[in-house]
Amino acid sequence: MLARDFGVTSCFTAAPLAAANVVAMADSTITVTVAYGTTKHNLTLTGQDGKEPSLKDLSEALTEATGVPAPSQKIIFKGKSLKEMDETLSSFGIKQGCKLMMIGKRNSPEEEAELKKLKDIEKSVEQTAKKLEKVDGELTGLKNGFLAKDLQAEALNKLDQRVKVAAEQFMKILEQIDALSVPENFSDCRMKKKGLVKAVQGFLAQCDKIEAGISDHLAKIQTKNLALAE
Repeated sequence: MLARDFGVTSCFTAAPLAAANVVAMADSTITVTVAYGTTKHNLTLTGQDGKEPSLKDLSEALTEATGVPAPSQKIIFKGKSLKEMDETLSSFGIKQGCKLMMIGKRNSPEEEAELKKLKDIEKSVEQTAKKLEKVDGELTGLKNGFLAKDLQAEALNKLDQRVKVAAEQFMKILEQIDALSVPENFSDCRMKKKGLVKAVQGFLAQCDKIEAGISDHLAKIQTKNLALAE
């Protein structure tokens, strides 16, 4: 009797769990139909990390399906233009099988070529920014005493050199961006270019801040060494 009781219990326990998993999978995947011009696109969207699909997920899928970049898209559901990219589709009332509409203009091949150049430059910015972030982390470690005091001055000088290299790379990137001549009608390119310039200027300011932090910490070490020598 006990064995049968345990068997029945385990069956009833497993069923709700399986059902819960199915519901979770259903919540994170949805198929919708989006009309663009005379074409209808059936798009199956899956949210990131098991979350519900967002408007951003839909926008990215539409870019892939139609070639219309996200900034040029106007996604409409029940007569309302949807704008909050981080919101879930369900928050707009969009469910499985719903129909939406998109208005937007594809970029010309010439603008796409210019956008590719800007995206390549953006990768260089990201790579240099990671190097700068690493330097900043190492400086924080030195300030927190993660290295013997007699070795800190040399380490700080090396960090200073790395910051200077990063700053030079950012300046070269700014020159690359400035050298790109973007026509007035290439709105996506101009927006991308403006955003990149702003980002690089921000990283250059960060370089200055880190250099100042290195100089300040180096001065403190030298002051302590002089005090000990006396």
